[in-house]
Amino acid sequence: MPHSIISDICEGVADCVVACPVACIKPSTLKNAKGNDYYWIDYDTCIDCGICLQVCPVQGAVVPEERPEEQKCP
Repeated sequence: MPHSIISDICEGVADCVVACPVACIKPSTLKNAKGNDYYWIDYDTCIDCGICLQVCPVQGAVVPEERPEEQKCP
């Protein structure tokens, strides 16, 4: 099962983008509730490796489950 980035918690740090081995983390063209740029995970490409969860410095921004209702994909 793919991971999810909780859009309203993400702070746009992008450590996950660099670390992802399959380039499934995409930038949003919108801002989140905090006014930050944020990223989202393409579920069709994600291989569920968990690297994004390991490298993200923002607590709770990445979760180890598919939560499309909390991951806003523009």
